[in-house]
Parts: sequence; structure tokens; C-alpha cells
Amino acid sequence: MTMMTDTFAPSATAEEPARISVVLPVCNAAATLPALLGSLRAQTLSAFELIAIDDGSNDNSLEILLHHAALDSRIHALARGNGGVATARNLGVEVASAPLIAFLDADALWDRGKLYAHCALHRARPDLVASYARMAFVPAHADGLTGARALSKLAENPLDMLDILGENPIGTTSNMVVRRDSFLAIGGFDAASGAVCDRDLAARLVARGGPVVGLDMVLAGARLTVPGLSHDWAQMHADWRDLMARYIDDPRTRARLEAAYCRQVVQGALVSGGHAGMALRYALRSLHHDIRGFPEEPGRSLATLGAALVAPLVPARLRQRLFA
Repeated sequence: MTMMTDTFAPSATAEEPARISVVLPVCNAAATLPALLGSLRAQTLSAFELIAIDDGSNDNSLEILLHHAALDSRIHALARGNGGVATARNLGVEVASAPLIAFLDADALWDRGKLYAHCALHRARPDLVASYARMAFVPAHADGLTGARALSKLAENPLDMLDILGENPIGTTSNMVVRRDSFLAIGGFDAASGAVCDRDLAARLVARGGPVVGLDMVLAGARLTVPGLSHDWAQMHADWRDLMARYIDDPRTRARLEAAYCRQVVQGALVSGGHAGMALRYALRSLHHDIRGFPEEPGRSLATLGAALVAPLVPARLRQRLFA
């Protein structure tokens, strides 16, 4: 595993055709946009374009985008009424000009060498339909990828459907780069898939037969923020189950995937320092409703249950350190 560094030098100028288009949906992100756009302009690959879609913001997000677009010809700002992140991304891909698409969220973190590394991989492997990298899970106040409390896993082989529905090494949309023609061929993001629209996209790419591989480099990051009380865990779970049901029929495989999904929820809750009670409920649910999945990975199941049982007794900040 490698952390990208400044050893990658810019390989093109802003006047050259874009080798990759970055699609950024924005909704009321004025607080994070200036830093995000500044870090994007610092990418070691300069031959990119940014398609930023203001999705009905009520703050001055659009003004910030227009200001940066006036300073940098690679930045293109679009505005529309609020229609949701999935359709905003689809619009961005439609107007993009590069053969590769990188998705970026307004609160995401990228290494300076991310675009260079993905472009190099796809240039060496033109058969790939998409790629991802390892992710760093960093404290909520972090402004970079250092000090990670945990790192995402990397599949040894091209992702298959069990990877996508289970551990999902891609993690978030901001960690994915996809070929534009492949994206358009499957119809882009499906807004009807709800909270799992990123997994749904990856599942349809894999189902179509295209290889999706990972880079053993830490190129993206996610801040460990505690979800609010309005966070609908039940709806997320229901959306995931609907997705799984479209591809998996075997009861034993479904049980194993259910156990993996519940472990992800538990780990996310523990590492973020919040929702200890919810973590325990999901740990018990994985055993009570899907006991057939327990014998597949008893060590991990017991470790998850043990951590969830202890979590309510441990302060949130200490939980973050213990369970990362």
C-alpha cells in the first residue's frame, strides 16, 4: 500500500484536452467549497476539467463556483433547481468531454496524485470500466489524509458482485473513476436506488462484465462524522436489501452478505464515535435474523458482537480510538 506524494509532476497544461472530467454536485456547500476547489487545482495532473453542478443551493455556493470558473478555464459551473445528487451527477457526465469520469463530493478529501494515478492505470489497462483506490478514514476536522484511524480494504482480484454487495471496497462515489462510455451505456446513476445509488452503479458495471480494479494507494479520504438523529438507517438497509435481491437468489449467500452489511454498519458506528446502541442492535440483528451466516466467519462475527456489547460503556472519543 502506498500513500501518493509530490513525486508526480504535472504532465499537461490547462490548454490541452482534458484526460479526465471531475463531476462535482453541490448543494449548500459554501463552507467547504473554497478549500475543495483549491485542493483540486493543486492536483499533479493538470489536464482535467471540473463540471460543477449547483443543485439548487440556498447559500452562495454558486457564486463561489462562478468565481473559481472565472479564474480557471478548466472549471465549468452549471446551475439548476434541486433534483438530487444522482441526477446532478448524470447531468455532469452528459456534458463532460473526457473519456474518464471521477466523481467528487463537496466534503471529500483527495490526495494530490489521485487523478494522475487513475489516468495512468486506465491508460495501461484500457479494458477497465472503472477503478478505485484505498481510502483513509480521518477525524472530522481533518483537512488531509494523514492521521487516518482506519484504511479501506483492497480486493486482490477484479471486483465481483459479492464484493460490491458485501464489503464494498469502493466505499464512496468520490473513490470511483469510471469510463464515460461505460457509464452512459448502463444509464448512469439510478435515482430510484436511494441511499445505495453508488453500489447500484458499481453492481451494474460488474454485471455488464467489465473489470473494476483497485489501486493499492491511499488516494481518497472520508471524514468520520457522527450521523445525525435523522439519519435513516432502516431506509438505507431496505435500499441495500432491494439491491441484493436483484442479483442474489441463494439463501446462504444472502445470509452471508447480510452479516457483512451489518458488520459494516456496526464498524461505521463505532469508528465514528456515535450510535453505540444502534451498533449493538445491528450486531444482534446479524446473528438473530441471519444466523446461517455466522458459521462462515465466526471470528469476525464474535469480534463484532463483542465490540458492540462493550461500546455503550465506553466514551465516544475512546470508542473511535479503540475500534478504528
